[in-house]
Amino acid sequence: MANSKLTFYGGTGVVTGANFLLEIGAQQADGKPLKVLVDCGFVQGGSDSHTLNAKSFDYDPASIDILFVTHAHLDHVGKIPKLVKDGFKGVIYSTPPTRRLAQVILEDSARLLLRDANNDPKKVIYTEEDILSAMKLWKDIPYHENTEIGLGVSVYPKNAGHILGSAMYEFSRNGRKIVFTGDLGNSPDLLLPDTEKVTDANYMIMESVYGDRNHESKEDRKNKFIQIVKDNIARKGVLIIPAFSLERTQIVLYELDEMIEQKIIPPIPVFLDSPMAIRVTEIYKETLPEGFNDEIKREVASGEDLFDFPNLKDTLTTAESKSIIDTPNPKIIIAGSGMSNGGRVIHHEKNYLPDPNNTLLTMGYEAVGTLGRELVDGAKNVNIMGENVPVRARVENIQGYSGHKDSDHLIAFVGDTHETVEKVFCVMGEPKSSLSLVQRLRDYVGVNALMPKLGESVDINL
Repeated sequence: MANSKLTFYGGTGVVTGANFLLEIGAQQADGKPLKVLVDCGFVQGGSDSHTLNAKSFDYDPASIDILFVTHAHLDHVGKIPKLVKDGFKGVIYSTPPTRRLAQVILEDSARLLLRDANNDPKKVIYTEEDILSAMKLWKDIPYHENTEIGLGVSVYPKNAGHILGSAMYEFSRNGRKIVFTGDLGNSPDLLLPDTEKVTDANYMIMESVYGDRNHESKEDRKNKFIQIVKDNIARKGVLIIPAFSLERTQIVLYELDEMIEQKIIPPIPVFLDSPMAIRVTEIYKETLPEGFNDEIKREVASGEDLFDFPNLKDTLTTAESKSIIDTPNPKIIIAGSGMSNGGRVIHHEKNYLPDPNNTLLTMGYEAVGTLGRELVDGAKNVNIMGENVPVRARVENIQGYSGHKDSDHLIAFVGDTHETVEKVFCVMGEPKSSLSLVQRLRDYVGVNALMPKLGESVDINL
């Protein structure tokens, strides 16, 4: 059996920056290996993230044959245009929704990079031209179809249930299988199908964002969200939701739609203040009902408009965003970015955090080094755009809306393949989370789990 090699070039010891290289050995001793990347994402959070993203790859991009993309979040796709700019000429594969969403995400990223470089194209790691070059290499790979990629290797995508279009990839050869999970969804999800099972993996590279803790129940999170909205209305305050443009925003819109439709809350002004979230939501609408769960398909069939309701206003322009302050309270502002490390939300936080009648609601993971993490950790004063801002507003966090599986469900996921799996590599998590999951998998599932080091290579039989 041919020896292959797996190297962890990103996404280990940290949540972001997913980048894994699988070198599949040729059957002949002197044959050329097939070099396959899985994800090529930005490092996010921390003062050194820009430096890490700008540095050269630790491998020659021109030597890579194929790139598989698990989903369209920036920490999984953010460096793809740089990979192409630096010499990659292979094929990029993903599901069709991931391809569409990734282009929106990357174009927004290029715009922000250029802004931060004072509009000097020579100072950015990639431009929109590099994105267009990447999109020309991009091909669709649908769920549940085997694709032969050479050297007797086939790839089979399964639904990860994390965001629209998210996929796990099963690489198989000679009856052996290695699985890259990408991010695993917090199933059952309001919008998406459940994460599919993996039952026959020999190796698994899996996420561990919540490897050391569990979420609130789905019922608890919804009740908590309703109560926060109702309390904010009673105080005539502003509810600011720093939302991730992709998936979390659509979940929030869906929940608010239900609250208003069921008359749980009055139809107060709700502002979707993120051009990218507006574009992503349009893709969601255009994709419906394909890729969504059975309940959503039934609602669409009955004529339900899932992401629209009275008094919802999209604010595309900067002028429209600035005019939100003129709308009387109570009101809700959904704005990017989800970790408050940029975007329009920081302007709203600067305006509204000093008022105790207002509420900041985070709805998921906040990376170390981000403003969102500072606020969740209880900071009483924060620096926003060079100004000291007192935090008198209420700061709430609902982890149950995370798009990631929690610890118990990660363990159950691995349990489905415990009879065949030889090694589980816990990645895409802070060390505390990854190492906790490693120990729990060893103790409760009886599998050989470990957290690889950055840059570490391991030999595998595939």
